[in-house]
Amino acid sequence: MESLDLTLAKKLLKINAIMLQPDRPFLWGNGWNAPIYNDNKITLSYPDVRRFVKVELSRLILENFPDAEVVASVAMGSIAMGALVADTLGLPFVYVRDVPKDHGLENLIEGNFKPGQHVVLIEDLVSTGQNAIKALHEMRLAGGDVLGMVALFTYNFQQALDTFMAEDLKLITLTNYDAMMEAALATGRISEPDVNTFELWHDAPENWTPASIELD
Repeated sequence: MESLDLTLAKKLLKINAIMLQPDRPFLWGNGWNAPIYNDNKITLSYPDVRRFVKVELSRLILENFPDAEVVASVAMGSIAMGALVADTLGLPFVYVRDVPKDHGLENLIEGNFKPGQHVVLIEDLVSTGQNAIKALHEMRLAGGDVLGMVALFTYNFQQALDTFMAEDLKLITLTNYDAMMEAALATGRISEPDVNTFELWHDAPENWTPASIELD
């Protein structure tokens, strides 16, 4: 029987929520060059994938954080996903902004949240983990008891793993970079010669330079 992480990785590749271009790398928002780009918001446009993700994220919370009282998304990409999960579980939903509103109440946490509540954070994508940690800090400052985080996908970067450990934040994901690589090879999205390119990038993503740039 195929594992859940591999099944989901194949679904994400099929709908181009994960795009792989080792020969024409993407430029990430943080300035990194990368042979991969992930846009999990695309899952919202595919009812079967959206339902799959909603159900499985809900299951992760029930199995790992049964005392959860609030579902909190890390803004902005996971807001819709978090709302779907909260609705499935019958729990209140809030989301954590990366910057306060510049008007009105200038909220960082949007929604009806009470100090002392047990919170599970939801993220669609974990790369460096900085957005997740910022949301964690805000929830803790507001008096939330953060039980952990569930996410759709993680790149398994060592710096993120170290950061989550240092912050004592338990992270559980549906799929990950290793499963994606296995799925990409199995479905012909990449070839064996491409694997070395991805390994070099994954080992030091902040310093990786595409071969096409090196030759210019």
